Amino acid sequence: MTEPLVRLAGVSKLYPGRGRGAQAVAAVDDVTLDIDAGAVQAIIGYSGAGKSTLVRLINALEPATAGSITVAGKEIVGLSERELRTVRRDIGMIFQQFNLFESRTVWGNLAYPLSIAGVGKAEQQKRISELLHFVGLPDKAHAHPRHLSGGQKQRVGIARALATNPRLLLADEATSALDPETTGEVLALLRRVNREFGTTIIVITHEMDVVRELADHVAVMERGRVVESQPVFELFSNPQQPVTRRFVHTVVDDEPDAEALTALRERTSGVLVTVVLRDPSVRQSDIFSALTRRGIIFELVYGGIEEIRGDTFGNLTLSLDGATGDIDDALAEIRTLVPVKELT
Repeated sequence: MTEPLVRLAGVSKLYPGRGRGAQAVAAVDDVTLDIDAGAVQAIIGYSGAGKSTLVRLINALEPATAGSITVAGKEIVGLSERELRTVRRDIGMIFQQFNLFESRTVWGNLAYPLSIAGVGKAEQQKRISELLHFVGLPDKAHAHPRHLSGGQKQRVGIARALATNPRLLLADEATSALDPETTGEVLALLRRVNREFGTTIIVITHEMDVVRELADHVAVMERGRVVESQPVFELFSNPQQPVTRRFVHTVVDDEPDAEALTALRERTSGVLVTVVLRDPSVRQSDIFSALTRRGIIFELVYGGIEEIRGDTFGNLTLSLDGATGDIDDALAEIRTLVPVKELT
């Protein structure tokens, strides 16, 4: 098997507690995580979960208190600042607030990392031109950041992060300051970066729409720990931890809560069941056919189907009317395909 591009093993980061005799605070607590080359890894969590600290450990802006961090097979914990500068050349960074040099033009912002890396002027010109065309801003080369929109600034930020052809790109809340339409454009650009250059991307975010659109794999952090780590489809379709379910519920509302269930019972006399679709090979028509063959009248009263990368999942809450025996037989058949919850 190919070794992961980034490997964290038992990584912790402690900060001194406030006040005399206060205990140290673990911003990151015993995190173990592998990130494959060419993947898009999302790290999600609420404020204070430790996700931004974790990304600062990966690019060694903060030293880890304990554990091992390897990037492209090189251990970075314990390296000198001089040694870390070499490692960081292979890591690009995109920031929430863009972090552009306001006194420099777009061209000057892109020239800066190339100059630091020792790239000659002729090669700089070629590379900057390539980057500006890639991010769709060839006409903004001589504009200053104050004359750019938020989306344009982030495109410049992405171009700057790609200047030295890094293998790893870190995006810390890169779309949080953008409107939904601009966010979509930036995510599409990041997908191109991953697809066309094979760049590994680590996305730090609390926005589940970003995760759904961009990520291959998701790690969920809570109180400094990774509490769940799954491929993106599995995480959305079958979240395991309460914190993960809260995140998923922000974009997938497909099961009735107690209040909604009470309202459903008031307006329907049928048997209420929720059919859980998680297997992409099972179609809605398979469920409906089992019901219609037995003459059962059914109505979709809650839920729906979501799609991630062509695979579908969701919960369908149905009201069933028919003979009790026929309903029982139909549900028995459906249960051979997918889980069914009877809402009593």
